[in-house]
Amino acid sequence: MRLGVFGGSFDPVHLGHLIAAECCREQAGLDQVIFVPAALAPHKQDRQPAAAEHRLQMLSLATGGHPDFTVSRLEIDRGGVSYTVDTLAALAGEHPSAELLLILGPDALTQLPSWREPRRIVERHGPLVVEREGLDDVVAIAGTLAVAALLGDEGAARVVASRVSMPAIGIRSSQLRAAVAAGRSIRFRTPRAVEAYIEAQRLYREE
Repeated sequence: MRLGVFGGSFDPVHLGHLIAAECCREQAGLDQVIFVPAALAPHKQDRQPAAAEHRLQMLSLATGGHPDFTVSRLEIDRGGVSYTVDTLAALAGEHPSAELLLILGPDALTQLPSWREPRRIVERHGPLVVEREGLDDVVAIAGTLAVAALLGDEGAARVVASRVSMPAIGIRSSQLRAAVAAGRSIRFRTPRAVEAYIEAQRLYREE
């Protein structure tokens, strides 16, 4: 069984996340994509995210209609700063016979050398890197000094060969938060159920 592991703050989840996950599922032949919302991401400690239960609920609403998408509480229940290498080890224990592949965006691939135990991640878990058509260049990123040193020649070739192509969708969670705070619409950028939840819970509003 091949499982894709998709981590992030998901604050809030949006259509770009969902399309990326579906492209990975289809192009990489994944049996399931596991969304893992972070309790506190180590590279995003400059702001307080929405409460964990809100982000979990929004992910559940967004993925509930897809039989091959699931949401894990692992990092939320563990609490504190969420390190991907620890999460992957825990998921490997839960799925001992599965191949776990880490799903990354281009920005995350650039930052990967600064993560905790990045070589262990690369050796055991892919990664699968998503490339937005016309916006990202995974080949160039894999060739940068720090990333190339981490991946090595064979690893870089493997990352490039397995990269996942998705439409050039430039939605960011920060844009949705800013739009809600300013009283603007986020329609068609996140599932309608998530939009309704944000409105009902008055998330991201500047009280």
